[in-house]
Amino acid sequence: MSLLTLFAADLIAIAILVFGLYFPRHRRKDLVVAFLAINIGVLAVTQALASVSISAGLGLGLFGVLSIIRLRSREMEQSEVAYYFAALVLGLLGGFPVDPMWLNIALMGALVMVIAVADHPGLFRRYDAQEIKLDRAFTDEAALTAHLEQLLDAKVHKIGAVRADLVADTTVVDVRFERRQRAFAADAVTRDLEASR
Repeated sequence: MSLLTLFAADLIAIAILVFGLYFPRHRRKDLVVAFLAINIGVLAVTQALASVSISAGLGLGLFGVLSIIRLRSREMEQSEVAYYFAALVLGLLGGFPVDPMWLNIALMGALVMVIAVADHPGLFRRYDAQEIKLDRAFTDEAALTAHLEQLLDAKVHKIGAVRADLVADTTVVDVRFERRQRAFAADAVTRDLEASR
């Protein structure tokens, strides 16, 4: 009965994670299938390993293989990697019962709660990161920062992965920035207008 309770808790937790949090916030359909499959797959493998007598080294090796699988697909954002990891951990917690059993369920709930708060759209709304290709080659970081702040109407906090092509007269940058209050308010109005159409 305790295993059935854990399986049910895992199914409820992964359903909340995928259908209650991930899809409404990110709208990427292909990863819904991936998250559900990795969760149920890890749950099944974990239960199989728990029910037979094998060495701990083999078990850890199998989970190491599961954790590094990287299928050829579109690149995932870091928040999506967090959801992927959460789906994997929920499967582990659902397949390996501990004593007391409520600890597994409490950890599942805590993980889903952390993802719900940390990935909330209202958290750090003014902060963003983009890769930008500029039609001018910059070799001076101060000039590049000033240009980006004017272009984005934002405060630039960090510039990384700079690639200046002096022949093609272009610069590619990975920029972390904070929208200014007026720009952020204008973006909010634009979003509201688009949502009302």
